[in-house]
Amino acid sequence: MAREIQVLPEQACVLIVDDLPIVRLSLKHILTKSGYRCREAEDVSSALAVLDSEAIDLVLCDIQMPGASGLDLVKALKHRIPDTSVIMVSSLEDAETAIECLQRGAFGYVLKPYQPREILVQVNGALRRRMLEIAFRDREAELAQKVREQTVEIRDSREEIALRLITASEHRDNETGMHVRRIGLYAAEMARLLGWDPQGVDTIKAAAPMHDIGKIGVPDAILQKPGALTEGEWVTMKRHTTMGATILKGSTVPFIQMGARIAIGHHEKWDGSGYPKGLKGEQISLEARITALVDVFDALSNHRHYKDPWPEAKVVELIREGGGGHFDPRLVELFLTHLERFRHILADNPDESHDEEPGI
Repeated sequence: MAREIQVLPEQACVLIVDDLPIVRLSLKHILTKSGYRCREAEDVSSALAVLDSEAIDLVLCDIQMPGASGLDLVKALKHRIPDTSVIMVSSLEDAETAIECLQRGAFGYVLKPYQPREILVQVNGALRRRMLEIAFRDREAELAQKVREQTVEIRDSREEIALRLITASEHRDNETGMHVRRIGLYAAEMARLLGWDPQGVDTIKAAAPMHDIGKIGVPDAILQKPGALTEGEWVTMKRHTTMGATILKGSTVPFIQMGARIAIGHHEKWDGSGYPKGLKGEQISLEARITALVDVFDALSNHRHYKDPWPEAKVVELIREGGGGHFDPRLVELFLTHLERFRHILADNPDESHDEEPGI
């Protein structure tokens, strides 16, 4: 059973807004006698000044006043509701305006001439609703925060599982787990620079590391061969794109769906000279074009069993020359303009030492 919310008058401050001093005095007398704290204002501008300077729980306002009206005050207070409740005081001819005030967020209105009990019932009811609405809003915010936290936890768990599975395939050709993690971070940064929404950024962050998952179907003798591959071996190696897409196809999970598009397309080239389909330009999915660029940047910048890391200047030169050929030229320009961001990702996520063995 829900606890009844009690309104304690001494805890509430009411602002009385009326151009007539006698009316303000009358309302103040009624309210202070019941324990409410009161402030006064003779017009809308002075009322707003009071509201800006101290905490007011409820505004009791006349509708018809010289200059700005009570309706103008309600409009100005819209962003403060429910933190500040509003009750209008009106005559019979103001009924239509009073209804508009209600539509804009006022709790209620009292018709002149009013009785003290009527004022107190309206004030108490408005403050009670204010407390309920604030409690509801805070509860909604608390629940929303919990949902966000759980969503992050689920996303992080999902990405951790995916990265560990992907890393298992990467180790077969002596690449490191940090390589696949960096690919996700690079791709996410590119997506942010392209103006993707947070959900899209998170999706490519999880999807891009799966670009080479098809290598799990390539024989070790080819993956780990120190020298150049034969023509037949290259044919087998190139199949990792279609094998990766086959592994990932058919999922209803967005990041796995994107992973399938990346797996099949990350070795396609902007000029159509790539594989497996020889796609050209925007025929290649954007996420695959992004991954192709950052994958080359990371591969050249780090140690591999067949090569030492390239100097950054040489890597940048190759990427710049690859714009319009290997890579989407727009992505190349964006990448090089913000190279410092990718340099930081590389530095902050180094490969594990080749001399260290994992603990048992």
